[in-house]
Amino acid sequence: MTGRRRRTSLRDRARYRFDRTLARSTGVLMGWLSVCCLGIVIPVSALLVWTDPTSPHSFTGRLVIVWRTSAETLRLSGVTGAPLRMLLSALLGVIALLCVSTLIGVITTGFGDRLTELRRGRSTVLERGHAVVLGWSDQVFTVVGELLAARTGRARDVVAVLAHRDPAEMDEMLRATLGVPAGAGLVCRTGSPWDPRALEVVTPDEAGSVLVLPVEDADADPQVVRVLLALRTLLGERPGPPVVAAVRDTRYLPAARLAAGPQGTVLATELTTARLLVQSARRPGLSAALRDLLDFAGAEFHVRDAPELAGLSFGDAALHFEKYAVVGVLSSDGRSTLTPAPGTVLAPTDRLIVVAHDDTPTVPVDLRAHVDAEAVVAPAPRPEGPARILLLGWNRRAPLIVDILRGTARPGSALDVLTGPEPAPAPTQPTRPSPSDTPPPGPLDVVFHPGDPTRPEVLRALDLFGYDSVLVLGPDVGTGPERPDDRTLLTLLMLRSLEKETGRALPVVAELSDPRSRALAPLGPAADAVVRGELTALLMTQISHNPLLAGVFEEIFATRGGALALHPAGDYVRPGQEASFATVVAAASGRGECAIGYRTHGPDTAPRDGGIRLSPRKSERRPWSAGDEILVLTAATDPPPHHALPGMRQDHEGRHHEEGDSPTGVPLG
Repeated sequence: MTGRRRRTSLRDRARYRFDRTLARSTGVLMGWLSVCCLGIVIPVSALLVWTDPTSPHSFTGRLVIVWRTSAETLRLSGVTGAPLRMLLSALLGVIALLCVSTLIGVITTGFGDRLTELRRGRSTVLERGHAVVLGWSDQVFTVVGELLAARTGRARDVVAVLAHRDPAEMDEMLRATLGVPAGAGLVCRTGSPWDPRALEVVTPDEAGSVLVLPVEDADADPQVVRVLLALRTLLGERPGPPVVAAVRDTRYLPAARLAAGPQGTVLATELTTARLLVQSARRPGLSAALRDLLDFAGAEFHVRDAPELAGLSFGDAALHFEKYAVVGVLSSDGRSTLTPAPGTVLAPTDRLIVVAHDDTPTVPVDLRAHVDAEAVVAPAPRPEGPARILLLGWNRRAPLIVDILRGTARPGSALDVLTGPEPAPAPTQPTRPSPSDTPPPGPLDVVFHPGDPTRPEVLRALDLFGYDSVLVLGPDVGTGPERPDDRTLLTLLMLRSLEKETGRALPVVAELSDPRSRALAPLGPAADAVVRGELTALLMTQISHNPLLAGVFEEIFATRGGALALHPAGDYVRPGQEASFATVVAAASGRGECAIGYRTHGPDTAPRDGGIRLSPRKSERRPWSAGDEILVLTAATDPPPHHALPGMRQDHEGRHHEEGDSPTGVPLG
């Protein structure tokens, strides 16, 4: 059946023919451009001449003036005379115009390519002892910012970043985000970090430390292994600088540690975040203390020589430094012991692990006279019963959180998991939990419930205020069209609304992926937010700055071993009574703990630090209220065997530990 042919307008036919004409060749395009130029220049020139009262009266004379005006406009020769002479002159002008334009284009392209090549930063970094950052992710801003902060005051120290991005763009983003001045030691180079030839540009063999960042790609962990192998290829048999890397999946830890070599430390980002979330859920405010301990803006861990204290007990040595909080001992063979028994006698070769605001050496002073014995509260057991925990949301870290809670929960504890509708996961992503995933009965009773935590009616149906803590998780990056923090912020908004309705506070801990979301999060008075990846980035910079601290952090974040805790000040000193911080240190020592600071609650509490004050002066006296909390490192109930720094996971006899035989029960996170 023949349909009616649609009538085509004259305008559409003209446009179609014009488009087909332009598509033929460059010469046709130049011809049309010339016609268009002449069609505009000649009429306008004629109008100028005919409206000029001083122009010749004869028609021929005016045409000559029109020709000269048009020729000057088009940068052609204004030769007059016979028509053939004028035509040849115009042709010569067009040829000259084409030649000059082509030459200018070639010169411009050449200079542009050269400038682009220079902007790529191909020159070799000539610094020594600098820090090298390989890769680009959201953690690069935290890592570079902390490295620059740690190197403030040393003019020649440089942080070199190598990633497969435009170096000018990287430099601009880092300086704008971090507020880095123009004269700061920041060098950006472009290239693949797993290419040994590209690595040579940042001279990692002469660096003071190398940090390999994890990324969010599907093959992120294999990329990290490739980078570590490229470093190994470039360095050869030379020991090289300390290398700190991070992987997302613990399955890649053995391969990454083998590739990193004996000088390497490999962290697990997902496990680190899961541990921090669990610790923060059990002890609100702990994440702020950890951020303060791990960044270079406040107090951090240091290693200090103290041969003059040899023969003293550890408990007495803790009261010999005004501004240091003594938390452990580093023996001559590299073994670190946090919160040793107070009666442990220090050897001449022992070094002290301290928390201090800087590493400036200080002379030990006996401060035991500042201890107010009458203000000390006698140690008493802390009863800990079963806990009820609510988990809102599900992602890659959720199974790790469940495993950690299951391994440390008191008998009778319960975990309720509320998950909402999620998009169909990719094969490499965790599937939504189902009732069949429920673990066998044990100390922790895990129950999955369907429901969307962003809906108010779903949250109202829960006994929210009957839980000891609420964990809020967002989806993984790239699993949906929205930003991962959007659902988390919506859930927090619903929870905050319920808090205001009831006038009761919820102990909420939320996981965020973007540090900028922390300022937007509607957190209640008992709520806290943990930025995923931030802690790993801070750990990487701390270990790269002082590799001796790797074992310290492993013990802090291990399931067994020393752990940070916030306890009521009334457990150590009498509430309402004025006492020195040395009194708190002595009282904590009597419990087998190391006091490193305190937390206050009040209207003057800064949101950034959560009222945490680390390593105060021992002689400082203040009245201790019932609402104050003491930040301590607790003693290990089952001390793990000591080992060499994480990397090849070698013990002192050179044997390799398998992943299941990690000295601390779980890999370093």
